[in-house]
Amino acid sequence: MSLRPESGSVPDQPGSYQFKDQAGRIIYVGKAKSLRSRLNSYFQDARNLHPRTVQMLSTATSIEWVEVATEVDALMLEYSLIQRHQPRFNVRLRDDKSYPFLAVTLRDEWPRAMVMRGKRKRGNRYFGPFGHAYAIRETLDLLLRTFPIRTCSDNKMSEHQRLGRPCLLFHIEQCAGPCVGEISPQAYEELVNDLIRFLEGDTDEVLRDLNNRMQSASNSREFELAARYRDRLTSVKKAIEKQQIAGTRNEDFDVIGVHDDELEASVQVFFVRKGRVMGQRGSIVDKVEDVTQPDLIARIVEDIYHDDNPIGMPKNVFVPTLPQRKSLYEEWLTQQRGSRVEIRIPQRGHKRALHETATKNARESFTRHRLKRGTDHNSRAKALEELQRYLELPNAPLRIECYDMSHLQGTDYVGSMVVLEDALPRKSEYRRFKIRDVEGNDDFAAMEEVLSRRFQNYLDERESPSTEATKFAYPPQLLVVDGGKGQLGVAVRVLESMGLREEIPVVALAKQFEEVFIPGRGAAIEVPRGSEALYLLQRIRDESHRFAIAYHRQLRNKRMTRSVLDGIAGLGEARRKRLIREFGGVRKVQRATLEDLLALSWLPDGVAVAVHERTQGRA
Repeated sequence: MSLRPESGSVPDQPGSYQFKDQAGRIIYVGKAKSLRSRLNSYFQDARNLHPRTVQMLSTATSIEWVEVATEVDALMLEYSLIQRHQPRFNVRLRDDKSYPFLAVTLRDEWPRAMVMRGKRKRGNRYFGPFGHAYAIRETLDLLLRTFPIRTCSDNKMSEHQRLGRPCLLFHIEQCAGPCVGEISPQAYEELVNDLIRFLEGDTDEVLRDLNNRMQSASNSREFELAARYRDRLTSVKKAIEKQQIAGTRNEDFDVIGVHDDELEASVQVFFVRKGRVMGQRGSIVDKVEDVTQPDLIARIVEDIYHDDNPIGMPKNVFVPTLPQRKSLYEEWLTQQRGSRVEIRIPQRGHKRALHETATKNARESFTRHRLKRGTDHNSRAKALEELQRYLELPNAPLRIECYDMSHLQGTDYVGSMVVLEDALPRKSEYRRFKIRDVEGNDDFAAMEEVLSRRFQNYLDERESPSTEATKFAYPPQLLVVDGGKGQLGVAVRVLESMGLREEIPVVALAKQFEEVFIPGRGAAIEVPRGSEALYLLQRIRDESHRFAIAYHRQLRNKRMTRSVLDGIAGLGEARRKRLIREFGGVRKVQRATLEDLLALSWLPDGVAVAVHERTQGRA
């Protein structure tokens, strides 16, 4: 079947197109001003195409496209599909480390300031990312002397509300004491707004306001209050000194520095607001598709400004090379900001100097990345090549799944599925199974149940495809089971019963001698000790074992902690949690006397008696 669409079937309109492999998995997403012209460009003499493009076309078995109204819509749709499906032939940016942010939790009744990493929540304000967490904490410590909003956790605040006394931070004037009513909600909101204004770069107004308050207190002969404002003013000035000046006070711009070779690129971004460097971000780019420098800059701009940039949209973006179709990206950024945004190359002055600094940082980051991953990348590629050769597979197994079971004398029986893609863990694809139909200790039956459920889901999803990737949508190119010939036989039987035996290769890895078994051979096949292939199989087997044990322990602990206080009439979830909190743990509740329980004013006497009867003899 020819991959090329029928003549005239592709519209001459903007849109996004997707190449899919035999399993229906999206392997490449692109955008085009004209879908017809762009797709036609793929079907020419292979000698005129880049080798990576040829590889993608040889892997693809079908093409789909979505027509949209404008190029900007095509750009947004392309990014959305790339983020959802993570196609293996698209350029991918990944942060070279987890960058910290300074967050103000506006969603809370009493907002708190905190240093955090990871996923951001809607409704909160974030500032950064910053290069080092210690730098934020040092600055935050100075700012809290001026804007004393809380930094404690919700649990700690609740505890001090219950106790009726504030923590140490209140006594050293780094918290206004909202937990004990030392500040009104309106005054606290003013503190939060002042802190946000300062972090946004409006330092002059904050300094002027503090100075006016100090003078007013002094004129009113409230000298202690004036001294506190003086100290706050000093702390703010110290915090301002820590911010790197990069432009005039009214300038908002971002600077992108890039250093690359044929395979990868390092990116460093400096976020400048009100003339000060307010954040920094570094990323590594895998050039899994053929990209020119303008193409690469375009992909970098897409990623940075689609990703909910917490520092806000700049007026100017300075880049080393202008992206392909610069006007398209400027139009898109302008829509995001609500006013004109320009993409430019810095020519002179402080912007050129800052761009040189960003490029130098990118070059140094690239060197560190190569030193760290130089052998790792080669070993992963070698491991996949060796697996293909030793296991006689038709292709290198880019997706490997491994299964293991865990239980304690037949109780809390669970199974695990872990996934490696390109020889790296894909934790978002890990799955856990609670065994439903197996009684007692029977690993073979448990393995059969887990594999049957997994591949039945795959068949169901294959027959009823959806537009979104689902959790069992893709088959493995190598199935690994933890065990020997018995577990291998179970896996083969399940695959044969579902008609997948020819589609999915399977092996078993026995723990005792690290022997590898494949169907149709009585003896273990020879995978050399110390080889990258055997190391990769051991690593995925150990990871599946760890994942299964972790789930088993979670279920067992939940069952054990739940058994004593659950099911008592009148003791609902809220009362149970409060009871445990009051006594300091389940075991202390079990050791409590009837008099201790009856002394709780909020616990009805009948419920207190029922709790005592249930826990008697179980302490």
